[in-house]
Amino acid sequence: MTRRLRLGVVGLSRAFTLMLPTLAGHARVQLVACAEPRPEARARFLQDFPGSRAHADMAALCRDEAVEAIYVATPHQFHAADVIAACAAGRHCLVEKPMAVTLAECAAMIEAADRAGVQLVIGHSHGQDGPVLAARRLIAGGAQGRVRLITALTYTDFLCRPRRPEELDTARGGGVVFSQGAHQLDVVRLLGGGLLRSVRAQCFGWDPARPTEGAYTAFLQFEDGAAATLTYSGHGRYDTDELMGWVGELGQPRDPAAYGTARRALAAITDEEAAKARRAYGPETPPLAAPAPPAFHNQFGFLLASCERADLRLTAEGVMVHADDRRWLERAPLPAVPRGEVLDAFCAAVLDGVAPVQSGAWGMATLEACLAILDSARTGRDVTLRHQVAVPG
Repeated sequence: MTRRLRLGVVGLSRAFTLMLPTLAGHARVQLVACAEPRPEARARFLQDFPGSRAHADMAALCRDEAVEAIYVATPHQFHAADVIAACAAGRHCLVEKPMAVTLAECAAMIEAADRAGVQLVIGHSHGQDGPVLAARRLIAGGAQGRVRLITALTYTDFLCRPRRPEELDTARGGGVVFSQGAHQLDVVRLLGGGLLRSVRAQCFGWDPARPTEGAYTAFLQFEDGAAATLTYSGHGRYDTDELMGWVGELGQPRDPAAYGTARRALAAITDEEAAKARRAYGPETPPLAAPAPPAFHNQFGFLLASCERADLRLTAEGVMVHADDRRWLERAPLPAVPRGEVLDAFCAAVLDGVAPVQSGAWGMATLEACLAILDSARTGRDVTLRHQVAVPG
């Protein structure tokens, strides 16, 4: 029988809802407990996971002897405290991106995990998508030469979705740099080898009703001389799903005729916090069902990695390789459940002793790059990075 990791989760909000099919359907994970202040969400959890336990706070979850590991899905500003508490209780941690909102918090989280001898893994991240991993394998194989230039472009409606106040407050981890830049930077760092040297960036916030960064563009230099350009906009007009064959971020088919849906829905909302709360896990969540095998991979917009002997373009099916004399699709195997790669890596780390790529040190390096985008935009200067780590192996 497959050994299953007994997992507790703290925070039954939007992040948990998006990961729910993965958590419920993964063969190596058993959800045994949760911690959440909302009683209606706890009741729904007990309904969906018979035999589990529901706690009102993190301290009680940490005391639950059935829990081996904890998925931290609370808002960004609580990640550090929750991870440190879990580590102190001897629990392995899978924490949502971004790892935290300051480098000091990241360092404290890493120290707590090291002291307790537990695994600390950052996820989900689009750096764990199948096509990204396939591209990394192609690069590591060496046949296409070294990566020299990466172009990443993502346009979404992120800023047009209902948000809590802190999600529109950069000081508390709000805005697109923390929430979305972490994805884009994780992918680019993974394909470029991990070791960024400097960042030059500009941020934009041209919607006065959303007082935080809604877009950014950045120029990154790697230690080996490679470079990357990153652009992200969450203002809900152009959508780079068009460049991905109208496959959405979660691997779902998109309807081009639904243009502007998020912006129109936001304009009709009178209580944004209440609208955001309705998107969280609870009574209004659709009934839990076995997830259908995904038809496409998750994706995070257009990305082209130019190597010395080929250009590698990510798709929702794998990697399109454009070489000198031919091009072909290097298909990436689909996971059994959506986003299964995230839990594959976490279970491999905890149950099999396989060192994760998205470790605490990796998450800290990605956050450093996010903070560098914000710092460079404020100062108009290049920012030198000092906490970068290479891709393992």
